[in-house]
Amino acid sequence: MLKLMFTHFARNTLAKMHYTSGVSIRLLPSYKCSFEDPVHVTVSGLKPQQRVDLRSKVTDETGRVFQASASYQADDSGQVDLSRDPSLGGSFTGVEPMGLFWALKADVVDCKFTHTDVTRPALVDIEAVSEDKVIAKVTNERHCLTDGVRRIPVKEGRIRGTLFMPPGKGPFPGILDTNVFRGGPFELRAALLAKRNFAVLALAFQGYQDLPKRADRFHLEYFEQGIDFLRQQPEVKDQKIGLVSISKSGDLALSMATFLPGISATVWINGCNANTLVPIYYKDICVPPLMFDVKRAKMTPLGFVDIGDVMIDPMSEEGLPSVIPIERASGNFMFIMSEADRNWQSAYYANLACDRLAAHGKNNYELVRYEKAGHFIEVPYMPFCLANFHGVANHVVYFGGEPKAHSEAQLDAWKRILKFFKKHLAATNHNCKSML
Repeated sequence: MLKLMFTHFARNTLAKMHYTSGVSIRLLPSYKCSFEDPVHVTVSGLKPQQRVDLRSKVTDETGRVFQASASYQADDSGQVDLSRDPSLGGSFTGVEPMGLFWALKADVVDCKFTHTDVTRPALVDIEAVSEDKVIAKVTNERHCLTDGVRRIPVKEGRIRGTLFMPPGKGPFPGILDTNVFRGGPFELRAALLAKRNFAVLALAFQGYQDLPKRADRFHLEYFEQGIDFLRQQPEVKDQKIGLVSISKSGDLALSMATFLPGISATVWINGCNANTLVPIYYKDICVPPLMFDVKRAKMTPLGFVDIGDVMIDPMSEEGLPSVIPIERASGNFMFIMSEADRNWQSAYYANLACDRLAAHGKNNYELVRYEKAGHFIEVPYMPFCLANFHGVANHVVYFGGEPKAHSEAQLDAWKRILKFFKKHLAATNHNCKSML
């Protein structure tokens, strides 16, 4: 039986290898993996002490090519092991087992890796090159939908989005993911959370299908309907509900946790502690928007707009009415912030939120800080985005951060998010209600 299992494993692993002159690249445990999983890269069949360049390449849905490269020297047996051997130059140096992935970047700085179709894997080609000749090649299939996760488009009443359900009958805790990318729901994170036994609704709230292209106000009733839809699923009934958010959706999540009943855990990533840009309504409540002063924008040496300081201070007389009274929430919070974020002052806003909770005698929060990460802390091994077009600013905006530090932050944050949701959503819901 073990022999048969090994043979099956070997065939699956070797099926995507290409050999030239006896040199081979191996990806372990398989050439297929989940998007957020590492792979062990080795090269064999080289000459002792031979120098070889390893190059990685992936093409996103817009046709943009992202690449990385590194130079290595084989050991006495003609092998290179990225978990052991240092890169001697290229996109990174030193021992970086996943450097060929986190260092991927396009030939222009101002772009963001796009992968919205989670039914298809991201294909990362890795080549070994010697004397300008490709001597071996392998393709890593990085899958988004794995382990029987079901993807279900949602068009129920007014709500629009995609539901991701783990295999089986449950019960599963529910998570509402409010990250929006180019109008539609960002499904990648939701799909990967579903792999971890969470039922996740990636909810769109503007610019998608028949939703308004750009909202001039938000009504929490829409998000409440999304949460109710999630709760009504047979696999989720009577389970706790969490929220995961980033950027503008961060303050939307804080408003939901504050004003809507039954939110047990909220993950806030590089958001604001005040309602921003447009007013938000719920029943007879209206929270006015925190606005910005475009005169505070600056230009970076690379020619990008730095909007990190344009927002009005939430603690100013003008800004205070927009601050969300999160002390009224009954659930738990995780604030994840990047000190190098230049989309806005995420670190300042996170500290304000935690200080407000502490001032009201609350200890229902965790604060996670990353010194050199940029704005878009997403799933592990998502290529770093330094600058991109910003829909509100209507310019290419500088988002800050350093590639390696940002990659390390994404890997660490993902582990913390999973642990946080497992801790606060695993138990049966005991009719947790808002204290508003």
